[in-house]
Amino acid sequence: MDQRPLSGKGTCPDSEDTDPITPVRMDADHKQITLAYFEKRSTVDYIGAVQGIPVCFDAKECVADTFPLHNIHEHQITFMTQFEHQDGIAFILIYYSERNELYYMRFEEMIRFWNRACDGGRKSIRYEELDPRFFMKPKNGYYIPYLDFINLDLELREEA
Repeated sequence: MDQRPLSGKGTCPDSEDTDPITPVRMDADHKQITLAYFEKRSTVDYIGAVQGIPVCFDAKECVADTFPLHNIHEHQITFMTQFEHQDGIAFILIYYSERNELYYMRFEEMIRFWNRACDGGRKSIRYEELDPRFFMKPKNGYYIPYLDFINLDLELREEA
């Protein structure tokens, strides 16, 4: 975590390219790859538009009530910073599996924790430090209502 997030308006990285994979196991009957790994680092799990707004996010999982920042990679911070500078919305979804809770971590909040670690502070995020307004329970075991939290994120950005 040596590098601080980028500042200023930069060019958003090209996200049109697919991430090359190396197949490990194939299902010959169905001609499908059943196990593979990525050959290079990917950016984030989702890049797209929601109601006309550019959105990118990465999903993480945490068993304990402490989320280690090393689970967020420097190239992801750089990508999300550039994405935000292009007027997109970037965030992290953290699934706390022991609690069966999801957390929508706003970009602003993520950068605050990242910078704290870069400045020699705590390199993890305690559950108690998180904003209670952004916790959610999965609906029907899998449905994630993150659109509600994008709207709350937008409202808070307008207030700032």
